[in-house]
Amino acid sequence: MALQNIGAGNKDDAFYRYKMPRMITKIEGRGNGIKTNIVNMVDIAKALSRPASYTTKYFGCELGAQSKFDEKTGTSHVNGSHDTSKLAGLLENFIKKFVQCYGCGNPETEIIITKLQMINLKCAACGFISEVDMRDKLTTFIIKNPPESKKGGGKDKKLRRAEKERLKEGEAADEELKKQKKEAAKKKVPSGSSKDAVSKTSKKKSHSDEDHSPAASQKDDREAAEDSDDDVEWQTDTSAVAAQQTIQEQLNAVTASMVILSANEDKPKLGKGSPAREGKSKSNGETNGKAAADKDELFVLIKEYVNRGSSASQIKSFLKSLSGSRQQLVNAYFEALFEGVGKGFSKDVMKKKNYIIAALQDEDSQRHLLLAIEAFCGKASPEAVKEVALVLKALYDSDVLEEEFIVEWFEKGMAGGNKSSPIWKNVKPFIEWLQSAESESQEE
Repeated sequence: MALQNIGAGNKDDAFYRYKMPRMITKIEGRGNGIKTNIVNMVDIAKALSRPASYTTKYFGCELGAQSKFDEKTGTSHVNGSHDTSKLAGLLENFIKKFVQCYGCGNPETEIIITKLQMINLKCAACGFISEVDMRDKLTTFIIKNPPESKKGGGKDKKLRRAEKERLKEGEAADEELKKQKKEAAKKKVPSGSSKDAVSKTSKKKSHSDEDHSPAASQKDDREAAEDSDDDVEWQTDTSAVAAQQTIQEQLNAVTASMVILSANEDKPKLGKGSPAREGKSKSNGETNGKAAADKDELFVLIKEYVNRGSSASQIKSFLKSLSGSRQQLVNAYFEALFEGVGKGFSKDVMKKKNYIIAALQDEDSQRHLLLAIEAFCGKASPEAVKEVALVLKALYDSDVLEEEFIVEWFEKGMAGGNKSSPIWKNVKPFIEWLQSAESESQEE
């Protein structure tokens, strides 16, 4: 059965994991009794996690025709002759209104009917609760026929059968390979030789291979190098220049600029070729001995450079030229990018995705970025903090952040004793969705 991505906006995404079958229709009857049978409505409804009666009723409401879904036979009929393309377009509208999350667009939602008889969609990915427009005709049908609560555990019978068939095919292929290997071994080994002789020759061969292998030669080289190092005398450079370099490596930008090796030596200066040095006019006076003296100055330098309209590659080289710890730079850079943002934080992050990637320069960059998001949310408006799960999902879907780093960051944050912080409360549904998706993939 041909499959397609759920949602028209994802039709060109080859790696989108939410799929549904393509609609198949059949015209039945003649004259006034003509009907359109949606042959695979049950399979489509299962893929959308919605009852098939909802989609069938929606077609009837939109087309102004009688519609009926038979629970016993699983047949879906709509009165009149209707094109497959027209019904597929109506199904897309149904998905937008009653399936996809209004926040992140994920189709993994659950219908919730409130005490006030309102219909909400709760997203399992970002935790966003979407309010469905109650003016739609289908809403009254949904309230009268609420969805059944999901039963834990187990898969569909068709999926189980498919898995068993795949396992049988795999076992048959393995047995066929084993037979071929046995036949090949019988042809190579003489009839008079025993298994012991074969094992002895194989052991000898493995020993001879180990003696001439690259790993053995590398081991000999290492041993020879260690013997030669015994005669070498190691010394430590204790000059003023070396001491200053060590201080810059071990201390951050704030404390390093305060350390004085000698009364006659100048304080550290910004390099002549650095963009921050070139950006300052002479009218302000030269500031000898200040290389990003504190966090505020670092933020001002980065903000000034970002506001010039510099490209992502220029910003990447600029960040490398600044002094200070890597975490301080990423924190200041992220705050400079999104200063003052409130509602629409996640959309702003996607617009500036390439600028965020410019800050990822080493293996620990993802941890630095997550801590920068945490620090930013501590200062940001409540509207921006509410969208932190959407931000993480957007960066996760764009392969900027990986699952293991996100989960590790969340667990450390929760273990830090600050569980009441709104950032962890908003991120928790997304973490649970990540872990459930991982367990599902492991089962498959």
